[in-house]
Amino acid sequence: MNLFRNLAIVALVLSTLALGAWKADSEQLEIGEIIPLMQVKMEDVSGSSFHLRELHQENGLLVIFSCNTCPFVLQWEDRYNELYNLCKANNIGMVLVNSNEAKRDGDDSLEKMKEKAKEQGYLMPYVVDSDHVVADAFGARTTPHVYLFDRDAKLAYRGLIDDNGEDKNAVRKPYLINAINAMKAGRTIDPQVTKAMGCSIKRVEQEY
Repeated sequence: MNLFRNLAIVALVLSTLALGAWKADSEQLEIGEIIPLMQVKMEDVSGSSFHLRELHQENGLLVIFSCNTCPFVLQWEDRYNELYNLCKANNIGMVLVNSNEAKRDGDDSLEKMKEKAKEQGYLMPYVVDSDHVVADAFGARTTPHVYLFDRDAKLAYRGLIDDNGEDKNAVRKPYLINAINAMKAGRTIDPQVTKAMGCSIKRVEQEY
């Protein structure tokens, strides 16, 4: 009898922990919320370090969680510099954040990030999110995963870059460009949230 009771208790504890982990993973930064962890310094491929507060410009900040080898990133990365130029023209900062801590000794090492940035000619900072603390605070799940903040550092848009990663010339719904233009013009962004598509961010296992 005690054995069954003990097994039941263990099962309850494990299910509670699993629920807690699921809840943490499911929590997303909501529209209108302020940029979290703005003062956390992140190393850039340039050798400098930046935090999100200093990257935030007069009219906002675009944060894209990205990486080096995800097939979805490879599909969308040809828009990164175009987005940077649009942001720059509108006094909006932009940064790519690599949170793949579980692959930091491999494809997503800082050295590999430097190679990627040079190969693609990235114009924006490409930084290391050590221990994926920034991704966790955002609730970021995929690469790529887009977060656009307004002049008050409040989340204005979250989700996809556009509706066609395979061919930028066939895009029908440029969600992020529309959001940037609407935000700058003071118009309502519609939609404010889209479902991000990509590879999962490679987090390290958490101990409970």
